[in-house]
Amino acid sequence: MYQFFVEPSQINETDKRVIITGSDVNHIKNVLRMKPGEEFAVSNGMDKKEYRCGLLEFTEDEVICELRFIKEDGLELPSRIYLFQGLPKADKMELILQKAVELGAYEIIPMATRRAIVKLDEKKAKSKVQRWQGIAEAAAKQSKRRVIPTVSDVMTIKEAFAYADHMDVKLIPYELAENMQKTKDIIAGIQPGQSVAIFIGPEGGFEETEVQEAFAHGIQPITLGRRILRTETAGFTTLAWIMYQLET
Repeated sequence: MYQFFVEPSQINETDKRVIITGSDVNHIKNVLRMKPGEEFAVSNGMDKKEYRCGLLEFTEDEVICELRFIKEDGLELPSRIYLFQGLPKADKMELILQKAVELGAYEIIPMATRRAIVKLDEKKAKSKVQRWQGIAEAAAKQSKRRVIPTVSDVMTIKEAFAYADHMDVKLIPYELAENMQKTKDIIAGIQPGQSVAIFIGPEGGFEETEVQEAFAHGIQPITLGRRILRTETAGFTTLAWIMYQLET
C-alpha cells in the first residue's frame, strides 16, 4: 500500500477529509495513475498514526481524500535513536541515510571529523542536507515509517558531542574495544523511552584524540566483533542490534 506524508493541518478528522498537495499530487495522478476509490495511507510525521484514506477526486493542484479510519500500530521504535555519522566519500551517505531510516533511526547527524576526506563549505553543506532530507523522506515512505527522520545540518565533532550530552545512552564502536560480553550487556540494558546516540567515524576512523574526547563526554566504547567494518556497515550493525533489542 502506498503511503504519503502531509502536514497535520491537511487532515480534518471532523469532516473526514484529507487534502494532499505538492509534488505528491503529480505522483499520484500521473505516475501511479490512481483512480477514485483506491486506498492508501497518510501520515503527518508527528503523531505516529496511520490515516487510511480513499481517493475521492483531483483538482488542479490537490488530491481530495476521504478519511476512512485511523490506525495506531506502533511501527516506530520505543526509543529515539540518533546516528552521528562521520562524512563518508562519494554517495555512501545516501545509502547510509536510506538504511538508517529503514532500521528506525530518529535523526541522522552528519559530522565533519578530522579524518573525513569530504570537506563541505557552507553552501555545499546546505545543498547536501536538503538532498539528504529528501532521501530520508523517500525511505520513510518505502518502509512505512510514521515519522520522517530529520537530517540535521553538518556539525563539527565538538558540536556533536555537545548535542549528545543530554542523551541517555551514548555509544561509539571502537576497534580497540574488547569484551563482546560487555557490549552485549550495554545493548541489552537499553530501555524503551531512552534516547540513544551512536557515533560512527568516516572511512579513516576517528583520531585517537577524538575517541578520548568521546570518552570524556561519557560515550561508551563498544566492539562490533573481530573484523574491521566499513563506515556504512558499522552504523547498520549497531542500529540493527539496537532495533532487535527494542522491538516488542
